[in-house]
Amino acid sequence: MTDGHDLDIAPLGEELDAAIQGFSQLQTVSKFDTGQSNPTYLLTAQSGQYVLRAKPPGQLLKSAHQVDREYRVMGALGDTDVPVPKMLYLSDEDSSIGRMFFVMEYLEGRIFWKPELPECAIEERAPVYDAMNAALAALHDVDPAGVGLADFGKPGNYFERQLSRWTKQYKASETGTIDDMDQLIVWLEKSLPPDDGQVSLVHGDYRIDNMIFAPDAPSIMALLDWELSTLGHPLADLAYQCMQWRLPHNSGFRGLGGLDRRALGLPDEAQYVAAYCKRRQIENIDHWAFYLAFSFFRLAAILQGVLKRALDGNASNPGRAQEMSKAVPIMAAMAMDITRGRG
Repeated sequence: MTDGHDLDIAPLGEELDAAIQGFSQLQTVSKFDTGQSNPTYLLTAQSGQYVLRAKPPGQLLKSAHQVDREYRVMGALGDTDVPVPKMLYLSDEDSSIGRMFFVMEYLEGRIFWKPELPECAIEERAPVYDAMNAALAALHDVDPAGVGLADFGKPGNYFERQLSRWTKQYKASETGTIDDMDQLIVWLEKSLPPDDGQVSLVHGDYRIDNMIFAPDAPSIMALLDWELSTLGHPLADLAYQCMQWRLPHNSGFRGLGGLDRRALGLPDEAQYVAAYCKRRQIENIDHWAFYLAFSFFRLAAILQGVLKRALDGNASNPGRAQEMSKAVPIMAAMAMDITRGRG
């Protein structure tokens, strides 16, 4: 964590004093070092600690960094079985820091950065994964209209929309030709499954390090980073998380690939998918190769955007952005292996 020197404490404190009931006397602002998209800060005030999440400065890609969507979806889920922090305030674009931000409660818990969970006892690891599985199923069981989110996404084939969106985002951020990415786009377009009518809230970045776990139990206190959330197909979230089992461990991916998961007390991909299907009463999943390949493509497109922002000087963590950019061709190659039945 570093000093939040890019924020002017005095005017920010005045805005929060007026906007948040019980907030008083902002004292310090520290920036969390993690995260690439929307810079996040720990606020310490006389009244307690809070978290502020803002749009990054500079010119931004269209439809990216919509912190107001994060604020809206977490606020809507506050009374459901999906664990989310309490939302406290959403600013305007012309806020005291010069861009839109929101403030939420600060929760003291554990964030697991390594999916093999080295800090956990072996008997706790499977329950941690089961808690993630249960939270994902709970999210997909939420009725969007029932929580005021019927208009949170566009109608029609989710994967068709997402493929179009991320192809455009990738092309807008492209810094060189990657043959596997070009071939992958073509394969995804040709292999697009028919719309089966399933619609749910999807998180869009469902992975273990976007969750706060209780300090002393394998339970989730809060699911964070909802910037990519929308209405869509629930299997998009499931396939996205299952990338973790396939991505190599000995790399910047922090995956489970190459590890002895049974010896570590972790479920394998098939067990995790089966538990999700049981919770949601799903008999079988068709087109799994497409869902997996699409997940690799989408994440590769996101990481390409991180690289472009780093080159433009707008990334929240430029050094990390450069490191992650090396993943794009690797992920494209892994996705192409899946399309050829080798993944």
